[in-house]
Amino acid sequence: MSNTIVVKEASKEYQHYHTHRPTTLQEAILQGLRKIKPINKFKALDQVSFTIKSGQMVGVIGANGAGKSTLLRLIGGVGRPDKGKVEINGRIGALLDLGAGFHSDLTGRENTYINGVISGLTRQEVTDRFDSIVAFAELENFIDNPLRTYSTGMRMRLAFAIAVHIDPDILLIDEVLAVGDMAFQEKCLKRIAQFKERGCTILLVSHDIEQVRHLCDEVIWLQSGRIKAQGPSEVVVQQYIDEMSSETQQRTPVDLPVAVTAAGTELRVNENRFGSMEVEIISVRLLDALNRPITQMTSGEPLRIEIIYQAPTPIESPIFGVLISRDDGLVCYDTNTATADLIINTVQGQGQITLYLERLDLNNGHYWVDIGIYEKNWAYAYDYHWHVYPLPIHSPSKKGVLCPPSQWEVKHSPESQKSLLVSIDTY
Repeated sequence: MSNTIVVKEASKEYQHYHTHRPTTLQEAILQGLRKIKPINKFKALDQVSFTIKSGQMVGVIGANGAGKSTLLRLIGGVGRPDKGKVEINGRIGALLDLGAGFHSDLTGRENTYINGVISGLTRQEVTDRFDSIVAFAELENFIDNPLRTYSTGMRMRLAFAIAVHIDPDILLIDEVLAVGDMAFQEKCLKRIAQFKERGCTILLVSHDIEQVRHLCDEVIWLQSGRIKAQGPSEVVVQQYIDEMSSETQQRTPVDLPVAVTAAGTELRVNENRFGSMEVEIISVRLLDALNRPITQMTSGEPLRIEIIYQAPTPIESPIFGVLISRDDGLVCYDTNTATADLIINTVQGQGQITLYLERLDLNNGHYWVDIGIYEKNWAYAYDYHWHVYPLPIHSPSKKGVLCPPSQWEVKHSPESQKSLLVSIDTY
């Protein structure tokens, strides 16, 4: 198996300039040359080395500012390392910034041709694949409309459809798999799987840890521009989760805003809290049938999840989601207002939404309730709380995931014409 991507001791440094840096010669003369010079330097990557073989799918994880996107851009040819080198063997298809080459005054058809040619296809190749691109984006009725009439989700679908029709040897993906609705996301993931089956080398940057765990063969964990760990996805992802959980309890970074939940858990941006914060989750309560706060529960009991949010400005049709996962990362329950066909109109100010579970039949173990509020097209999260709300569950059974009410029926031989019904109370 040949090496498709080889990164050898690559380093990349950026300069930070004064906020009021002169932008014209006249301003520079009047203000002096002092503000022209950089005030400090930031090392985005520091002697990073790794090799990716043909056909592998490798995930890149780490906190914001760890150097993930910088690494992908160097591999994609958008810039060069200050030190070291990056070797690429094959045709690159990059999903780094969906829709970056689009023009609002042109139609979807015209933008498809321009973006396709920019991505390395000939005009004839774009023509041959045009119908497939439009069908994949589900824009047959809008393709000849100006792009300015498209919603954000429609633009992203078109950009993704163009990118996945390039047929690359190497595919670089930077946080762009959550495009469109759930059905379209599933279609995107299937296309990624098809690329992998055909032997395409894929490098995926994502904050969705479970997505990285299930899709990738290996994972590279970047921390402050250096490789913290590299290896099988299951191993590295678990190391990352363990350290995030440990740091959440042990330290308070001075450069990140910190909030505290009602249970006393600290919320840290980019560690256990993610999102644009256009809508904020200000309180989450786990309640029993009598509306009392709980810190643990018995399997089979009802659960009520109360979410109080704050939207300083009007937000159109947000999606609320709840996910329950086990300590080992297994997703046990995942629901949201979109799949439940709950129509939420524009929200502003403080509000509350509650999820009622008549019974939660999970087996004995330690679980987490993750809460998220998302943009109406699933483009990004407004506020997402990850592993903030623990939920220990007790049950007689110790194995498996579910502990539903059950019964055994024993039938004797036909001669006896007798049967025995044994009811087993699992709670």
